[in-house]
Amino acid sequence: MVFENTNISQENEGATAREPRLLIDTIADDDKTSMASMTVIDQPVTNKRSKPETRTEIASLKAQDFQISVTVIEARQLSGTNMDPVCLVQVGEDRKYTTQKESTNCPYYNEVFVFDYTSSRQIFFDKILTLTVLHSRNLIRSGTLVGKFKIDLGTVYSHQDHGFFHKWAVLTDPSDLMTGPKGYLKVDVAVVGKGDNIKIPKINDENSDDIENNLLLPEGVQPERQRARFIFKIYQAEGLPKMNTSIAEKLKTVLQGEARDLVDPFVEISFCGQKGRTTVKKNCYEPCWNEQITFTELFPPLCKRIKIQIRDKDNLNNTVIGTTFIELDRISNAGDRANFGFLPTFGPSYVNMYGSPRIYTMVNELSDLNNGLGEGVAFRGRLLLALSVELVDVNSSDLQGSTDVEVENIPPLSELGAGRVEEFFLFGSFLEANMISPVIAEKSVTFEVSMGNYGNGIDGANVSHRSHRSNGDGDSDEDSLSEDDHTLLLRETATIDPNMRTTSPAAKPVTHDKYYYHMPFFEQKPCIYMTSYWHDHKRRLYNSNIIQKIMDKLDEGIQDVQEMIKTNEDRPDRRLRGVAEELINGCVAYSRLVKGTGGPAAGRSKLDRERHKMCLRDIDGIANEVRKLKKRLKMSTYKEKLSKMKTLLQKLKCFCEDPQHSIPDIFIWMLSGRRRVAYSRITARQILHSVCAEECGQHCGKIQTLFLKLPGKKRLGTHGWTIQAKLELYLWLGLAKNKRDYLNGLPTGYEVIRTGTGLYSPPMYLRYQDRQQYELRAHLYQGRGLIASDDSGLSDPFAKVIFSTHCDVTQVIDETLNPTWDQTLVIPNITLFGRAEELRDDPPMIIVEIFDRDTVGKDEFIGRAVAKPVVKMNNESYEPPRFPPKLDWFQTYRGSNKAGEILASFELLQIKMGIDLEESSKITESVKTDQGHKFIVPRGIRPILAKHRVEVLFWGLRDLKRVQLISVDRPRVDIEIAGRCISSSIIQNYKKNPNFSDPVKFIEDVDLPEIEYWCPPISITAVDCRAFGRTTLVGTHIISNISKFVFRSPDKSKIFTGLKNNGVATETTDVFVDIDHQSTLATDMQIDMIGFGGEEPKTKEEEDSALDETALDWWSKYFASVETLAEEKKKYEEDKIQDLFNEENDDGGMNNDGDVNTLISANADDVQKEKRFGKNFLKGAMGAVMQAKKNFAAPVRRLKKQKEQIDELKIFDTELENCSEFTNFTDLLHSFDLYRGKREEMADELSDQKRIVGTFKGAFRIYRYPLPVYVEQPDAQYGMFKGLPSNEPIHVMARVYIVRATDLHPTDPNGKADPYVVVSLGSNKNNDKENYISKQLNPIFGKAFDFEATFPQESVLTVQIFDWDLLSSDDLIGETKIDLENRFYSKHRPTCGLAEKYAIFGYNQWRDPQKPSQILHKLCKEMKVDGPHFSPGKVRVGKKIFTGPIELEDENGHKKPSDEHVALVALRHWEEIPKFGNKLVPEHVETRSLYSPEKPGIEQGRVELWVDMFPMDMPPPGPPVDISPRKPKSFQLRVIIWNTDDVVLQDDDFFTGDKASDIYVKGWLLGDDKQETDIHYRSLTGEGNFNWRFIFPFDYLIAEEKCVITKKESVFSWDETEFKIPPRLNLQVWDSDHFSADDFLGSLTLDLTRFPRGAKNSNRCTLNLASEEDESSDVPMVSLFKQRRIKGWWPFTAKSEQDELEITGKVEAEISLLTVEDAEKNPAGSGRDEPSPLEKPNRPDTSFVWFMNPLKSLRYLICARYKWLIIKIVIVVILLALLVLFIYSSPSWIMKKIVGA
Repeated sequence: MVFENTNISQENEGATAREPRLLIDTIADDDKTSMASMTVIDQPVTNKRSKPETRTEIASLKAQDFQISVTVIEARQLSGTNMDPVCLVQVGEDRKYTTQKESTNCPYYNEVFVFDYTSSRQIFFDKILTLTVLHSRNLIRSGTLVGKFKIDLGTVYSHQDHGFFHKWAVLTDPSDLMTGPKGYLKVDVAVVGKGDNIKIPKINDENSDDIENNLLLPEGVQPERQRARFIFKIYQAEGLPKMNTSIAEKLKTVLQGEARDLVDPFVEISFCGQKGRTTVKKNCYEPCWNEQITFTELFPPLCKRIKIQIRDKDNLNNTVIGTTFIELDRISNAGDRANFGFLPTFGPSYVNMYGSPRIYTMVNELSDLNNGLGEGVAFRGRLLLALSVELVDVNSSDLQGSTDVEVENIPPLSELGAGRVEEFFLFGSFLEANMISPVIAEKSVTFEVSMGNYGNGIDGANVSHRSHRSNGDGDSDEDSLSEDDHTLLLRETATIDPNMRTTSPAAKPVTHDKYYYHMPFFEQKPCIYMTSYWHDHKRRLYNSNIIQKIMDKLDEGIQDVQEMIKTNEDRPDRRLRGVAEELINGCVAYSRLVKGTGGPAAGRSKLDRERHKMCLRDIDGIANEVRKLKKRLKMSTYKEKLSKMKTLLQKLKCFCEDPQHSIPDIFIWMLSGRRRVAYSRITARQILHSVCAEECGQHCGKIQTLFLKLPGKKRLGTHGWTIQAKLELYLWLGLAKNKRDYLNGLPTGYEVIRTGTGLYSPPMYLRYQDRQQYELRAHLYQGRGLIASDDSGLSDPFAKVIFSTHCDVTQVIDETLNPTWDQTLVIPNITLFGRAEELRDDPPMIIVEIFDRDTVGKDEFIGRAVAKPVVKMNNESYEPPRFPPKLDWFQTYRGSNKAGEILASFELLQIKMGIDLEESSKITESVKTDQGHKFIVPRGIRPILAKHRVEVLFWGLRDLKRVQLISVDRPRVDIEIAGRCISSSIIQNYKKNPNFSDPVKFIEDVDLPEIEYWCPPISITAVDCRAFGRTTLVGTHIISNISKFVFRSPDKSKIFTGLKNNGVATETTDVFVDIDHQSTLATDMQIDMIGFGGEEPKTKEEEDSALDETALDWWSKYFASVETLAEEKKKYEEDKIQDLFNEENDDGGMNNDGDVNTLISANADDVQKEKRFGKNFLKGAMGAVMQAKKNFAAPVRRLKKQKEQIDELKIFDTELENCSEFTNFTDLLHSFDLYRGKREEMADELSDQKRIVGTFKGAFRIYRYPLPVYVEQPDAQYGMFKGLPSNEPIHVMARVYIVRATDLHPTDPNGKADPYVVVSLGSNKNNDKENYISKQLNPIFGKAFDFEATFPQESVLTVQIFDWDLLSSDDLIGETKIDLENRFYSKHRPTCGLAEKYAIFGYNQWRDPQKPSQILHKLCKEMKVDGPHFSPGKVRVGKKIFTGPIELEDENGHKKPSDEHVALVALRHWEEIPKFGNKLVPEHVETRSLYSPEKPGIEQGRVELWVDMFPMDMPPPGPPVDISPRKPKSFQLRVIIWNTDDVVLQDDDFFTGDKASDIYVKGWLLGDDKQETDIHYRSLTGEGNFNWRFIFPFDYLIAEEKCVITKKESVFSWDETEFKIPPRLNLQVWDSDHFSADDFLGSLTLDLTRFPRGAKNSNRCTLNLASEEDESSDVPMVSLFKQRRIKGWWPFTAKSEQDELEITGKVEAEISLLTVEDAEKNPAGSGRDEPSPLEKPNRPDTSFVWFMNPLKSLRYLICARYKWLIIKIVIVVILLALLVLFIYSSPSWIMKKIVGA
C-alpha cells in the first residue's frame, strides 16, 4: 500500500481566510434572496453536500379504487345498409353491450356502463377502452364490424375533469386502410379515482351535435387522423440473467452433457391492444435478433405508452426478464414543421431494464418488479432497438391491405450505429454508515456498488458458453470465441478485474447507545472504484443536468415565495421578481451552452437532433414568457403569476429526462453476509462529471445522504417506514480521461492509501488525520399534528436525534399528539474527521425520528425529519445574527405521507481540548421531571411570548359513538393550548340535549409566541364522565394552524380612513346603487342587446313567442337558470381566452379610440395563436361592437337570439357550503371531527374517516390582551361572541325539495337502477319507495318533504338514494348529509333563499313567511346598522342607498306602491354594507355528490336539491312549491308521402331486362311504430306516387326536447320503463321483392327540433339537405314545434362502396304537427282511409305485378314492346299456313284434273 499525504494547504488557504457569507449584506437585490438562506443568514452555499430525500414514494405500488363510467348516447353516419347496430364497450377483458336498435344508421342508446377496478395506477392506466359498433347480434350477422375506437385510460384520466363529455368518437375499421371513418359515436367517458371530484359541464345539445368541433380527442390532436406504421427494429440484448434455479441448472448440464446459457429470450412489444414478438433465441445470454415488428394504427394514437419486455421462453409459463416503457409524447412533437414538430422516433439506442435481484430460487417474491411495477432494484439487461413511424399513403399503388402485426428480418446495425464505446470511471467513498438496525448488526455487513453488471459480485454478468452474439441456431462452438471476445466478456465481471473494487470491507457494526449501530468507518474511509464501458451519450445527460439545475433553482424560489405568503412576510412579489430573473438567466445560459452541440455524431439519433431543436426553442420561449410576466408582476397579481411559474416548472420537467437511455443507474446494496438487505438507486446523470460546471450532475463530487430502503413491496407498511441504514457517500462518475478530477469534491485533509504502486492508481482508503471535537445541541420545543399510534387515538411521543454515530432521545410526553418537549439534547464528544472550515460549511445531516412509546412490544415509528445544524467554530463568538439559532418547523414523513411537524433548532459547537465554552453558549437551565432531569430550551432560542386571551365557544357535541360498548351520556370537552387547559360544563343528558349549558369560557393570560408562525396547536379532547369519578376518552382533534381564529388589531392609522381591516370600516359619502333588472351592459358581452341605430323592431316570431305567465311554472325558472349557468361558464372561458389574448399581445389591444385594427394583429404568428386559442369570438364579436361604436352608421346585427325574460334562481354546481362566498357556514360555528383509534398503516384522509367518533361544535377567538383602546372592547359575558344566539333547543320546520339525480351508479345487472329517495332528519324518515322510477340513472323526482325537527337533537339531514329490488334487499346507491344547524345559525341566512324578484302570485311567488322589508328591519336591528329608511323607490341602509321598482302588481293586474322591491334589492346586495355586510344566500338549487360507504371517496352520482328552514315560533310558511315533474304533452305527427323521384333502380326486368324498382317508403318516429306505404310497382324512372299518410302519436317534453316512451323492456320485466329519445322522424325507401328479402335503398332522418327546410322541387333537392352538421350547410334550419307544418323535397342517402354519402332517391313529403286537441278537432285516417282521405295516386299503367295481372302483362310487357314483331310473325305464319295448305291440297287437285274427275 502507498500512503500519500495530499498537499492541501495551498488549496484551502483561501477557504480558511474566507469569512461567513452574509446574504443580506452581499446581495444587492433583495428580490433574489432565498428564504432558505435567510433562515440561517450566514450559512454559505457550498458544493460539498447534497440535499437528502426525506420521503419515500410508493404510490405506484399501492392499489386503489377506480371507477370507469361510459355513457353511450347515440351514433351517426354508420357505414352500412339495413343494419341493427349494437355497441360493445370493452375495458381490458371486461365487455358490456348496449341494446340492439333496429333498421337505423343513427341509433340512439343513452345507456350507461360502469366498471369498477382495484389496481395500482400503473396497471390501471395502461388498460385500453375500446368502443365497437357491430352490425347486429343475431346469428347470421353476429360480430360483423362497423368500426371501433380505442383510447387508454391514462389519456382519459389526464384530460380536464378526468373525462370527455358529449364527444364524438370516430369509428374506423382496422382492417380497411383505404377508407375513412365508418361512423361517429357520441359518448361520455370518465375515469374517477378515490377522492377525485368530477364537474360534469352543462352542455348544450345543439353545440354538441356539431361533430367536427366535438371529437373525442385530447387537446392538440388533429381531427384528421391517418394510418401509420409503427416500425420497431430489435437488434440485440446484453447482460441477461440466467433464468433457471441451481437445481434445474445441474439437471440440464447432466442431460445435455455440456454447460449452456440458461435463458431462451425473446422480445414482446405491446401497443394499442396488440402484441408482437420476435423469434426465440435458444440458450443465449446475449441474443442477436435483427428483426422488425410492425404495427398499423391511426396516428396520432390515443394509447400513449409502449410496453417492451424481454421474456424467457418456458414450456409452462413465459417468465418476464425485464420491462421498460416508452412514452409517445416524449419521443414526438405535435407542432407543425415551423414549430419543430416531428413524428415519433427512437434510437437506435439501448434501453436499460431493471427488476428484481437475480435470486435463483423457485419463488421470487419480487417478480412484480420485472413487470415494471414499482422501482427496479437490480439491473436485468439492456436491449438495442429503434422506432420509426411511416404515414400510410392511401393512394399508393403498393399499399398493403393487412393490418396484422408483421415480423420480418432486417440487416444488422453497423458497428457505430449505437454510438462509440467509451471507458467510464466510477469512484466512491463511504464517509459514514450508521442507523443500522440491531437485527442486521448481528452479522458482518458490507456495501456493494454496481452499475449494470459491473460490480455485481453475487449475481453479476453471466459469461456466455457460446459465441458472443448468438443467432440462436445452436451451431456455434465454444472454441469459436476469439481472444478479443473473451476479453470483452471478462470486462463485465467485477470479480475478475484486480483493479476493480466495488464492495466495502466486511465489518461488524458497533454502537455507542444500543439504539442504532454504525460501521467502524472512523478516520479510515473505505473507497470503491470501477472501470466500465458504455456507449458515449453523455450529451443527453449533460442537457438534462442543465435543465435540472434551472428547475431546482426555480423550485426553490417558488417554495420561498410560498413560505413568505404562509408567514405573512412583506413584499413576496419582490422575491418572485427575483425568481423570474433567475429563470431568465438560466434559460439564457442554457441556450449559450447547448447551441452548436446538436450536430451529427456517432450514435446520435434523429430523436437527439429533434429534441435539441425543440428544447432550444421552448426554453427560449419560456424566457420570453417570463420577461413579459416580470413586466406585469405587481403586488395585486403576484399570486396569479406564481401559479404561472408553477406551470412553467411543470413544463421544464417534461424536458428534463431524456427518453433514450444511456448509462445504467447505480445501485448501492447493503449485504449482511451474502444476503441482500436494503438498497438505494442513483441515476447516472446525477453524479456525471463534466469540465463545464453547469453540465455536472447535482450530486457529482458531493457528499450524499442516502437512506437505504427495502426492495419492492417489503417497504409497504411498518417495515418500510424505518430506515435500514443511512450512508454519507461521495460518488464521482466520468470519462476515464477525466479521472484526475475525481477527488476534487472530497473534504480535504486526507491521506490517500493506494492499492498499487502507481502514483495515479485509485485509493483503497482515505485516511483523515484531522479530528474535530464537537458538541451537538438539539433544541426540541414542541410537535404538532403527529400521527395517532395508540388505540385511544393518541400517542406517547418521544424523539430520537441521530447525528453521525451518536443518538439521544427526549423524554416521553404521555397521551398527546401535540407534545411540548421543551428540551435541549446535548450530545458531547462528537468526533468528525476533516478540516474544520469545511465541516463548518457542510456538516453532516441530523435525523430526527419520532416514536410512540409502548409499554408492551416495540416502540412504533411515527415520522422522520431531516435538518442541518448551524455550526459554531471555537474562534467565533456566540452572538447574533447567527446565534442563538432560531426555531423552525420541520415537516416529518412516514413513508410518503406527512406525519406532523416539529418546532426545533440545532447547533453544532466546536470544542477545543482544554478550552471551555463561552458563558453565553452554556446551558445551565435544567428541570427535574418524573423521568429525570432535562435541559430546557434556552431563553434566547425559545419563542418570545406575549399575553393572549383565548375565548372558547362550547356549543355542543354531535353523533358520538359508543365507547367500550357503552353509549356516551355525560360528555365534557377539554381545550388545551400552550399548556393551559379549560374544560366545558358537563352535558348532563347527551340524548336529551347535546349542547353545553355554559357556552362561552375564557382562558386568561395565555403565553403565545408573538410570531404567529410559531404558535402551538389547539388540542380538543372529549371525555365521558362516568360513575365513581371515572373519565373515558371519547375522541380528540388537533388544530395545527390557529391563524384563522386569531383576531389582529387594526392599525390605528387606518381606522378612520375608510379602509376595511378586520371588520372596522367607515364611509364618508353616500353611495347610490341603482339596480334595474331589465338593464344590460355591453361589458357583460350581451352583444345581442346593443343597438346603436335605434331599437330594432321585433320580428313576428318574437311577438308570437311572448311570455304567457299562466303557462310558466317552477321548471320554466329552472331550465332558464340552467341555460344561464351554461352561458356563465362559456363567458368565463371566453374571458380566460381574452386574458390569454391580452397577455400574448402586450403591445397590441384596443386604443383609446376603440380602433378595432389594434385588436387583430397583422403578424402571422399572432394569427396562428388566435386560431390556436380560439380567438374568433373575440375578433368577431368584440370587433363588431367596437366598429359599430366607432361608425354609428347602422345597428349591430344580433349575434344570438334574445333570451326570454324569466325570473331565475341560482344553480350551484357544488355543495352550498363549499361555495367560497359562504365560507362553509363557519361564521359562527365550526365543526371539528373527533378521532379515536390507531391510524392504519396505509391510511389516507378518506380512509382515516373510519376513526371519526363524533363532532365538536364550537369556535375560538384568540387576541392580544388587553386590546387597544381604539378597538371595540369585548363583552364581559360573551367576549367577542357578541349577539350569540341561544343554544337552547329550538323547533324548526325543514322543507326539503329533491329536484333530480344525475349519473347514478348502476346497481342492477342490466346496467340500470330503479332509484327512489329516502330523506331522514333525526328519527323522522320519509321513504318514497312506492314511487320508485324504473330503470333510470338520471331520474327526475320533483318531491318536497316536510319535517318538524328540534335542533340540536335532529340537525343532520340525510338524503339517500336506493335502488329498488323485487326479491333482494334494496341497494344503497349513495347518500349525502347536510348539517342544518350550522346553516340555521349562519349570518349568510341560508334558511330561505332570496328570490330575484318579489312577487305575490305566479311561478315566482315569495316563499318566506317574512317579507323583504321585515327581513331587512331584522338584519339592521341585529347588526346595529342605521336603517332602513324608505322613500319612494329608494331605501337607505347606513350610508348606502339602493333603488328599485316602486309598484307591486297583484293577480288582477292592479298595481300599488310597495317598498318590498327596494328592500329585496338591499338584501341581495347586503355584502356591500360596510363592516357588517356579507353575502346572503339567494334562491338556489345546490348539487350534492353522493357517496357510498362501500366505495368511499368515489362519487356515485349527484342529486340536486334545496332546503328551506322556518322556525316554528314564526308565522307558518305557505304551501310548498310545486316541483312535480312536468307531464309530457301529447302530440300527433302526420307525415304525407306524396311522391318520390330519382330512386335508385335496383332490379332487372325478367322479360325486358330494363332497370326497375318496386318502391315503397317505411317510416317511424319512436322505433316500434313503423308504418309503410303501399308499393309503387315497376318504377322505371325512379318516380313513385303514393299519397299516403303516416300518423305517429307521441308524448313530448318541450323543455328537454325529448319524446317520452313508456313500455316494458321485455316480457320478463316487472313494470314499465320510461325512455327519453330525441324526436327524430326516420324515413327509408325500399325495393320490394316477392321471393327474397327486400332491398334497402336509402334513408332520411329528420330531427323535428332542427332540420333543413325542404326544397321546392326535386331538382333543387341536393345532398346539403341531408347534412347532419349545422355548420356545413347553408340551408336554413326549422323546428317543427314552431313551424307546425312544412312541405318540400328531401333526399334519401346511403353510403357508396367508397364509403361516401350519395343520394339514392328523393321524397316529397308534407309534415305537420298537431296537439292532441287539434288532432281531435281535425281527425285524419292512416294511409288513404277515412276521415280526410287522400286521393289515390295517379300511377302509370305500367305499375302492376306481372303474375297478379296476366292480361296487363300481355298488354304492357309483351304487346307494347313486341307489337310489330308479333304482327309480322302472324302474317308469316298465315302465309306459311296457306302455303302448307296449298302444298297439301295441290296433289289431289292435280289428280282430279288428270283423271277428269
